[in-house]
Amino acid sequence: MDGIVIINKPKNCTSHDIVQKAKRILNEKVGHTGTLDPMATGVLPLLVGKGTLCSKYLINHDKVYDVKLTLGRKTDTADCEGTIIEEKDIPKEAFQKEKLERVLESFLGKQEQIPPMYSAIKVKGKKLYEYARKGEIVEVQARPIEIYQMEWQQTEEKQKQIQFRVACSKGTYIRSLCENIAEKLGTVGYMSGLNRIQVGDFKIEDAITIEELEQNIENKDFMAQHFITLEKLFQESQCISLDQKKLTLFLNGVRLTQKLEDGNYRIYCDGIFIGIGTVQNQLLKRDIIK
Repeated sequence: MDGIVIINKPKNCTSHDIVQKAKRILNEKVGHTGTLDPMATGVLPLLVGKGTLCSKYLINHDKVYDVKLTLGRKTDTADCEGTIIEEKDIPKEAFQKEKLERVLESFLGKQEQIPPMYSAIKVKGKKLYEYARKGEIVEVQARPIEIYQMEWQQTEEKQKQIQFRVACSKGTYIRSLCENIAEKLGTVGYMSGLNRIQVGDFKIEDAITIEELEQNIENKDFMAQHFITLEKLFQESQCISLDQKKLTLFLNGVRLTQKLEDGNYRIYCDGIFIGIGTVQNQLLKRDIIK
């Protein structure tokens, strides 16, 4: 079984937990793209078997989140799992739709973002959260990100919460974004809910729970419907058909002349899908073999 299955990760478990469960269920090598925090839910693509070799093609995917931001309190982790370190009054206009939409719109475009201290980014060989847990101060460099879309969804004034949807580039920290939004609203805040609804072309409506995977592992129709094969994953790539002689050379690692543009190609022989090859400087080489 080689390919991808999209899991809807529940709250209060790690991405690693889901990977370990999937390994047991599928009895295959399993990896994932795009770690979700334990408190976060939503789309977690699992790479299965030789699908793990596809990670290099998936790491730069854009993402879409539904976010809850609680105003008036700041935590040390910038989310609901941290300790409250500051409280501040909330201006009444902070909950006005027009004000919220203007503030959200101000974050659109390319920008520099400082990651939160409670993150896995490494500085001088140590993860930022390791410094944070010891109360050590370390300089954190801003990183380039891009916000493509910000959409206000709902206001719950009694709970001091606003909900919005954000489409953003890889590497965007929603916790930092929440703190920055709260600051522009004249107060402080933290991320109190996060649901990832899309990673690249993988959408929440196509996801299944890890329990559904376990319950239907012997259901061929269910698995065919929810499992993305290597051939399907690269369905937008062009095809190259090889005869038996060239296929043998290709499988043995020989580079074959192909007067085609650089890129990834689906490889076939006698109408049978073989795997993925890459063309560079008009030379085709083996990449992922089914």
